[in-house]
Amino acid sequence: MRILVVEDESRIADFLRRGLESAGYAVDIAGDATKALDYVHATEYDLAILDLMLPDMDGLDLLKKIRNRKSSPPVMILSARDAVDDRVKGLELGADDYLVKPFAFVELLARVRALLRRGTPTPERLQAGDLVLDCIRRKVTRSGQVIELAPKEFSILEYMLRNQGRPLSRTMIVEHVWDVEYDGLTNIVDVYIRHLRSKIDDRFPVKMIQTIRGVGYLLDTPERAVEQRAAEG
Repeated sequence: MRILVVEDESRIADFLRRGLESAGYAVDIAGDATKALDYVHATEYDLAILDLMLPDMDGLDLLKKIRNRKSSPPVMILSARDAVDDRVKGLELGADDYLVKPFAFVELLARVRALLRRGTPTPERLQAGDLVLDCIRRKVTRSGQVIELAPKEFSILEYMLRNQGRPLSRTMIVEHVWDVEYDGLTNIVDVYIRHLRSKIDDRFPVKMIQTIRGVGYLLDTPERAVEQRAAEG
């Protein structure tokens, strides 16, 4: 899942990036409203975390611009403005949550997860055959065996399960899981796919992660693939 953090204080922005990335999220940082709007117009985010005191625009005005789009992500305001009037106004203008600085990161993370559960109509449990991923507990099992995954491995597997049967390019995977553009020179996706295969495929007779030559990777069960081809034919 991808989160936009709009925060002009680099120290706080870096702290949020590190914490959210360690929890398995991809993070983009915007230091002002102009850059934030560019990001929102170019990318579909699962959540935006918004400071109110920005150098080029009041955060509440930015909130209104985000909410005026046909499709907008859940928004959490993260601000030093702690007056009741500020909190009420932010919520009335469309914010889904309001957290006052200073804050405990564990509380912010709990609120982030609550907003993502509320704002995402996708299931909390994803499954392909005997492979099961619990999005809330961040637990993966196959044939009942618990599989330990690193945060980025978990994010890639979740992305592939949410797009089961759909070929995903290396660019799509990098841009969804990492906060960088894929330059075509790095083999980071291939490395992580090898790690995933060693954990969820190598020990089992049915292989789910397929390589699509010239495109990227696809996760599917053989049974579902046969049913899909029959339906298309």
